[in-house]
Amino acid sequence: MLFHLTWVLAFAPTHLAYVAALGSECTVPLCGGNAPPNEPYWLEKVKHQGIAAYNPDPTGYKVFRNVKDYGAIGDGVADDTEAILRAISTGPRCGQDCGSSTISPATVYFPQGTYLVTDSIPLYYYTEVIGDARKPPTILAAASFNPAALAIFDADPYIPGGNGNQWYVNQNNFFRSVKNLQFDTTLVPPEVVATCIHWQVSQATSLYNLVFKLSAANGTQHRAVQMENGSGGFMGDLIIDGGNIGLDVGNQQFTVRNVTINDSNTGVRMAWNWGWNFQGITINNAQVGFEVSVDGVGGIAIIDAVVRDTLVFYRSSRATDRLQSSIVLNNVQATNVSTIVGIVGGETILAGSAGHTYVDTWVQGNVYAGHDFEGYTQDYIAPISKDWSLLEDGRIFGKGRPMYADYDITQIISVKDHGAKGDGRTDDTAALQKILDRFSGCKIIFFDAGIYLVSDTLKIPAGVHIFGETWAVIAGTGSKFSDIDNPKTVVQVGAPASKGTAEIGGIVFSTRGPTAGAIVLQWNVYSETKGCAGMWDSYIRLGGAAGSELQLSECPKTDVGNRQCFAAFLAVHLTRHSNAYFEGTWIWLADHDMETLNSNQTTIYSGRGLLSESQGPVWLIGTGSEHHVIVNYNLAGAANHYIGLPQTESPYYQPNPPPPNPLFTTLSEWKDPSFNTNQTSAWGLYITKSRDILVFGAGLYSFFINYDASQCSTADRLNCQSEILNVDSRTEVSIYNLATVGTTYQLSIDSSPVIPAAGNGNGFSRTVTAWTPW
Repeated sequence: MLFHLTWVLAFAPTHLAYVAALGSECTVPLCGGNAPPNEPYWLEKVKHQGIAAYNPDPTGYKVFRNVKDYGAIGDGVADDTEAILRAISTGPRCGQDCGSSTISPATVYFPQGTYLVTDSIPLYYYTEVIGDARKPPTILAAASFNPAALAIFDADPYIPGGNGNQWYVNQNNFFRSVKNLQFDTTLVPPEVVATCIHWQVSQATSLYNLVFKLSAANGTQHRAVQMENGSGGFMGDLIIDGGNIGLDVGNQQFTVRNVTINDSNTGVRMAWNWGWNFQGITINNAQVGFEVSVDGVGGIAIIDAVVRDTLVFYRSSRATDRLQSSIVLNNVQATNVSTIVGIVGGETILAGSAGHTYVDTWVQGNVYAGHDFEGYTQDYIAPISKDWSLLEDGRIFGKGRPMYADYDITQIISVKDHGAKGDGRTDDTAALQKILDRFSGCKIIFFDAGIYLVSDTLKIPAGVHIFGETWAVIAGTGSKFSDIDNPKTVVQVGAPASKGTAEIGGIVFSTRGPTAGAIVLQWNVYSETKGCAGMWDSYIRLGGAAGSELQLSECPKTDVGNRQCFAAFLAVHLTRHSNAYFEGTWIWLADHDMETLNSNQTTIYSGRGLLSESQGPVWLIGTGSEHHVIVNYNLAGAANHYIGLPQTESPYYQPNPPPPNPLFTTLSEWKDPSFNTNQTSAWGLYITKSRDILVFGAGLYSFFINYDASQCSTADRLNCQSEILNVDSRTEVSIYNLATVGTTYQLSIDSSPVIPAAGNGNGFSRTVTAWTPW
């Protein structure tokens, strides 16, 4: 019964909120889907006109691939391995010996059915795998499944005889997604190490709406997800039944939301990280909920967890009496759990009970308050303050990407059917604006795969629902966005102070440079329904991609200060009267050219990453903002924010020159931070005059001094930059599991350093387990 209830929650259709304004062709708002019961998902039926705009053969190259068009049967009897591989690999795709590329994207679609496979299937770079959201298809591993295969789906295959080398550099393994599928390994003998997904990935990646059915037999070695390396990403709305290990993972930083693990021997095994967030995890009937290596794991934050009928919820590999593997547990509901926190061998750190045990806030690590070090703590601390607007049923609110599963094809309109080209050459401003003005609020607006250039502000009305195919790109270009002294918005979501719905999924917002005056995304809309003003699986990408004119040939790393290499004034602005739910959003100023085999470094400039003046509620879940000149995250006069594991990197060329140079200046009207003489690199996170801000996990990194990593590449090197996080004394903020790399100080108050990193060594990174203003 629990499985079926969770299935409904994970795959329930999105109910759309009423919108305040409708397009000119609309008579009633889009309030629900009207697809007949046995109809396939609309994505299968829509006319697929998407193109790879900068592919050598843009009209001949096929972006959308239905696996049945490549010979898959889907009856659970025929071997579909080769057909699925053809669907993924046909054409000049980016596989082994490619490195990375944006010019050959693909959406690989699975209709309803059961697809029998006998061997591992590599997932090529820039691939979105998506199943019928109405009745998710099953990928069934045959009893004869290759026992030497690493996984059914492999996002980063190892090269045979390659001495551990893989197809892709794991830290640059971007733009991957798997959605709406079930995996079944129950036919595979339980003693075989059968894994569903090898997910060694980095930013701009997601696993969404997946169910894993693994062998529960004695001695089972089955796993749902294996990840041994990488740099960032998001997974959410997963159900795992059975197996030896649910999630067998390690990565620099990662966010997990809404995962249920039933009847696994070990729910999560973690070998290493700098920081991970688990938000909303349920574990039922396990031997161990979390099995964690003290010597590899920097920090784990677990918020809003339910654990039942489990011997040990969290078990460390060995005991420690100092900071080593930071833990934050918050709002853990345990029933029939003998040990909440324990050590391999049986020692109990935090006892459970045969009845109900509630853990409000318990930590292991270094705790700070204001300017003072409170000491190493293995105990309960003061409850974490959370504004009510951020909660639902006492938990941090969360919402998966809207898939519009029950909507009929008549409720979808394609932008290409109404005049937009998406060819990376045509100015699509007028065509897109006309479509948005006509259909927002009463149709799902489908952006076919492509590059849509806009030369003026594209105004997306409140009420919009946008579904992008294969990360369709909206790119600002031209003189309108070139004046750094007169910045202009590329995409405006909602008129200022507007109310209504704004749901955006699968879109990349970008520029074609030079665009020094571009405000890439201005977010104005406010929704009175939680999560109905939001973005999922959508990214801001500035430079480093084909057609951006901000690549290696234009902007080599040695060409510092080149005015032709300015990508944006500001990437994202959450205005005062807006609210927002952003999940997995990556705000990336490119540090390298994705179209080169060796990911050659580039020097490109964007003044600011994310500026929020919103009064909330705002949820930033599993987001990142990297390489912006002045500041990556800036909260100024903001309120009611939940920020779950934000990740930043400072620009690689700094301090040559130091911010705000070259060309940018700090501007009070844009709430820019100040810099003291020691602060010669960008701020990672800067918070002023704000209240009710909760930062739950954070990874703020500095890896280079003028492209030289030699002073930053070991755990004891703390001089890549002086400071990276600042809060002012008028701000109400709490921070948990803060991880930094390469910085002398981890936290400053009023631009005065408070917490030296030297005192918080924790493997490669430095960790502050908890900090509150008082």
